[in-house]
Amino acid sequence: MNRVQLKRSAILKMALGGASEPLLQQQQQEEEEEEDSEGGRSSSSNGSKEPPFLLRAVRIAVVVCLYWFISITMVFLNKYLLGSPSLRLDAPLFVTFYQCLVTVLICKLLSLLASCCPPGFVDFPSIRIDLKVSRSVLPLSLVFIGMITFNNLCLKFVGVAFYNVGRSLTTVFNVLLSYLLLKQTTSVYALLSCGMIIGGFWLGIDQEGAEGTLSWAGIIFGILASLCVSLNAIYTKKVLPAVDGSIWRLTFYNNINACVLFLPLLLFTSEFFTLYHFDKLGSIHFWGMMTLSGIFGCAIGYVTGLQIKYTSPLTHNVSGTAKACAQTLLAVFYYEETKSFLWWGSNMMVLAGSFAYTWVKGLEMKKVQVEPLPKANEKNDNLV
Repeated sequence: MNRVQLKRSAILKMALGGASEPLLQQQQQEEEEEEDSEGGRSSSSNGSKEPPFLLRAVRIAVVVCLYWFISITMVFLNKYLLGSPSLRLDAPLFVTFYQCLVTVLICKLLSLLASCCPPGFVDFPSIRIDLKVSRSVLPLSLVFIGMITFNNLCLKFVGVAFYNVGRSLTTVFNVLLSYLLLKQTTSVYALLSCGMIIGGFWLGIDQEGAEGTLSWAGIIFGILASLCVSLNAIYTKKVLPAVDGSIWRLTFYNNINACVLFLPLLLFTSEFFTLYHFDKLGSIHFWGMMTLSGIFGCAIGYVTGLQIKYTSPLTHNVSGTAKACAQTLLAVFYYEETKSFLWWGSNMMVLAGSFAYTWVKGLEMKKVQVEPLPKANEKNDNLV
């Protein structure tokens, strides 16, 4: 695997893991090692080939806008499929199963295109079903199923406006699991940022209850979704070697495992019976919306990777926080909701806590990058 493929793999690890802290640090360290190994020769050649500032600015703006559009549209589309009064479909597991099936078909189609087209025209790895690899990925697939299922169940029971607050504990679980599983400690300032997120989360629950729109089922599913997002980010690093470091192969096996495991769940929850009596089962519009949601679900991972590639992991986190704010505002205006001052305060606390955590971790990483330099200089002086 060459250097470009390794870099893309690291970027897409960040996409799948939600740009979590452990993967964020790994990706930055890999970039530093590449820069050091290339030396002055690489920097001089890259400097001459670097695109103009205007082109880079336009490219970044397009990628960020694409990420916002796909992410926000996917949330509203899923809300329509999971809880629209006009659709009246009570089959969240089937919706999630179908989205996984669409992702599997997209991966297989892209693999076939890559094999048929000239080399380099379609940059996609060859994909075939290997039962041994599927079993190796299975533990992560269980976490992946929990993540996408609890995400959709949370969205089914809470409004789009409250969805960001309902799933806001991902950062808190990142800190907790990093300590429990990876033995990584967290600074006081980062913990204070997490405290702000938790405060906003509980204030949001209080205000939803005061307005009579609180769903404890949605809150519980949101907490479980946040936990699974953190676990997914941590265990992705462990499973990637089984698929030769290819994030697309991991996506394929995750989703094909999910499709198989969803079948007994659909039988157990009687959703096949619900679908049999669903009056829009033969509607082209319904299946079009279902397929579109699957396409957007597959595309979000790719555009997340693009945003990280053309900006940085920390900038991606800031963009995600700003996107959540815009998504909340759009939801309130679209559904014509009226919210109290404290409700808005809970959202601002969650967003401010998330931004503060990103800022603190960014400062800490810069400090870690600067500290080894004097030691290296001292070593060189001693040698002289």
